[in-house]
Amino acid sequence: MEFHKPRRPSPDPRWRMVDATMRKHGHRPDALIETLHTVQETFGCLDKEALRYVAGSLRVPLSRVYGVATFYHFFSLTPKGEHTCIVCMGTACYIKGAPKILDVVRDTFKIQAGETTPDGKLSLIAARCIGACGGAPAVVFDHAMVSNVTPEDAVNRVKGWMTDAD
Repeated sequence: MEFHKPRRPSPDPRWRMVDATMRKHGHRPDALIETLHTVQETFGCLDKEALRYVAGSLRVPLSRVYGVATFYHFFSLTPKGEHTCIVCMGTACYIKGAPKILDVVRDTFKIQAGETTPDGKLSLIAARCIGACGGAPAVVFDHAMVSNVTPEDAVNRVKGWMTDAD
């Protein structure tokens, strides 16, 4: 039986980068995570069309692709904001006050964990664990991990982003 590669979701030339990643790995199913990383880096998120395309191209069930995409906090099914605030909710961080950090950022900026502000400036994310237990509670602000964060620290950092962008 001959395999027919699915049609790209759009004529966008960035799909060539995704195709190159899959080609580099021989369109093997074990290239799933690396391919999803390429899609995420290239397009900013993993939308439904991208998930279908990757599933068809790697011959992996869509349910498995979706499962991987939703399991890892790095992946996002919706576009992320200009800035990201990732609050670690691992055991050490949780015990040392991470829920308070999440609550105060949520209440101050009127978004739930997993959402982006309507102006697209901030995405708030709750992560299972970021592996920084010694510095609990830990928060990742725009790819920079910060230890021993207080709720006030978090709000002040995010407020700085919001006023800098105005």
